[in-house]
Amino acid sequence: MSNELVGKKILLVDDDADILSAMQTALVDTGATLETASDGDSAVRKIVSETPDLVVLDMMLPKRSGFLVMERLKRRSGSTDRPRVIMITGNEGTRHRVYAESLGVDIYLKKPFRMEKLVEGIMNLLGAVAE
Repeated sequence: MSNELVGKKILLVDDDADILSAMQTALVDTGATLETASDGDSAVRKIVSETPDLVVLDMMLPKRSGFLVMERLKRRSGSTDRPRVIMITGNEGTRHRVYAESLGVDIYLKKPFRMEKLVEGIMNLLGAVAE
């Protein structure tokens, strides 16, 4: 996998530095521009100012949860400029999954997850062909 996502911007949002680092390592060869945020407020600011193509969003974040980030995005625009979203969570409840999907989450992954599964989801959502 090399450079399939050149020209795409991905925002990785998690308060766990090890998870952020692992996601960056898994995606570095895709050619995408990678940005990070470690709390919900920073995520919203970066989404509004940098308009990423895709956001990988942890559900449990300091300052503003992943759900509140999604609610803010939904209020901001019902238009096509909203990024695709993969929500990651350690939460086992199906009620949370249903709510996340109602807010516009495209893929919902439970922690722990395989990085290959995350990369595959990103490639599918951004229309890249996995090798």
